[in-house]
Amino acid sequence: MAKKQPPGGQAPVVQRIRIRYAKRGPLRFTSHRDFARAFERALLRAGVPIAFSQGFTPHPKISYASAAPTGVASEAEYLEIGLRERVDPARLRAALDAALSPGLDVIEAVVASEGTGLADRIEASRWRIELSQVDPAAAARAVDAFRAADDVQVERMTKQGRRAFDARAAVTRIVLEERSGVPSEAGAAPCAIIDLVVRQVTPAVRPDDVLSGLRAVAGLEPPVPPRVTRLAQGLLTSQGEIVDPLEADREDASIGGR
Repeated sequence: MAKKQPPGGQAPVVQRIRIRYAKRGPLRFTSHRDFARAFERALLRAGVPIAFSQGFTPHPKISYASAAPTGVASEAEYLEIGLRERVDPARLRAALDAALSPGLDVIEAVVASEGTGLADRIEASRWRIELSQVDPAAAARAVDAFRAADDVQVERMTKQGRRAFDARAAVTRIVLEERSGVPSEAGAAPCAIIDLVVRQVTPAVRPDDVLSGLRAVAGLEPPVPPRVTRLAQGLLTSQGEIVDPLEADREDASIGGR
């Protein structure tokens, strides 16, 4: 039987690091739980001085922010770790990236600044939805119908059971990219590409909910599963742009000369 851990048994957090990572290629099918396990193993392999919680079952000090759904690629996933020793963020990034499988790629690591938490800096996400074998003209009509609607009701199974909600209100931008069309390769199928910005709401509105909405308002039915990539997360400006949640940390590091 484990002995009761004495007060102050774990070293305190002396530095917090915020990390941006990507899920690419086949690794987009990694679930959040699988990634969390892989990341904890990577911390061990890289020799990162991670801090742990107190109690009988200490856990590494890791906080995740708005993980992408399984099967969705992402260039903008974020987490924060607490360390019991100070490290150089650039060396930490390189060590963690080398310890993770290709496709789970650590893009950036910065020292967390004081003030708002990471989760408080994320209120919207930008997505690219690639609809292979979908005529761009048909996709454009569906996007126009969705944008013109005041309310688009969709249903999804949640932890509380099947639930109906409005997929339109959370969408601040939905347009067909100009590069949509027939690829240059001879005989290749057309591909419609949607640029989508969605606010974080409850329940969360995901890209697949928006696709359900396009089916509801215009009967758009992609013949093959879409390829979805999260391009950015962060605060949403009045101009509809998304501010990287690590921007304030970079500025603080620059001013402080860290």
